[in-house]
Amino acid sequence: MTTYVIQVAMDEEAAPFLEAAAEVSEPIRIGRAVHRGAVLGGRTVVVVVSGIGMVNAAVAAAGAVHRYGPEIALIVAGTAGGLAGMVEVGDVIVGVEAVNVDADARAFGYALGQTPGMPERYSADPDLREALTVGDAGASVRTGAMGSGEKFVTVELAHALRHDFPSLLSVDMETAAVAQAALNHGVRFAVARGVSDLCAPTPEQFETHVDDAAARSARVVIAALGRL
Repeated sequence: MTTYVIQVAMDEEAAPFLEAAAEVSEPIRIGRAVHRGAVLGGRTVVVVVSGIGMVNAAVAAAGAVHRYGPEIALIVAGTAGGLAGMVEVGDVIVGVEAVNVDADARAFGYALGQTPGMPERYSADPDLREALTVGDAGASVRTGAMGSGEKFVTVELAHALRHDFPSLLSVDMETAAVAQAALNHGVRFAVARGVSDLCAPTPEQFETHVDDAAARSARVVIAALGRL
C-alpha cells in the first residue's frame, strides 16, 4: 500500500496540514528533517519538514524513502514564486515537470538545467498530478513546468530565468531536488505549490502571503488525497 509523504520546507508550510489533521503524531527527526504522522481525510500520511534548500530537500526525501519503503509517493507542497507573466499571487501551481535552474554543464554538451547523467527535466507522476490538478473549490490551479535553485528569486534573477527557461511558471528552492531524489530511488513524485510572491524586489511580498499560499497548497493536496 502506498504511503503518501507530504514534504515541505518550512514549519509555516506544514501548519495548514497539521491544523486540518484529525490526529498528529509526536515528531521524530531523521537528520534535520522533522516527520509527523497525520490523519487527513481519513488517510494516514506523513508530513515532513525538510528545511530550506536543495540539499536539505534531497536528504529529507531520501530519508523518507529509507524509513517508509519504496512504495511511497512524494508530494511536494508549500509556496513558490510566480515567474510566468500570467501567474498571480493566489494561484496554485501543479508541476508537470521540474528543472534545476542552477545546473549548467553546457560546456560538456548538456542542456541548460541538466545535471550530467540525469534527464533534462523530471516528470511528475501522471496519476498524482491528475488528482492534484482537480484542485479544490477555492483554488485557481495552473499546470506547467517549475524551476528550483539555491537562490531566492527577485527581479534581476527573474528576468534571467524568464530568458533562459521561458516555459517555467514558478520557482522555488526544493522541488527539483525532491524530483531527482525520487527518480534516483524509483518512487513517484508530484508537486502543488501556492504562489506567495511574483519575484518582487524584496522579500516583503513573500512574507505577507506565505501563510495563505501555504494554506491554498494544503487544500489542493488534501483534496487530492481523497481521490487517490
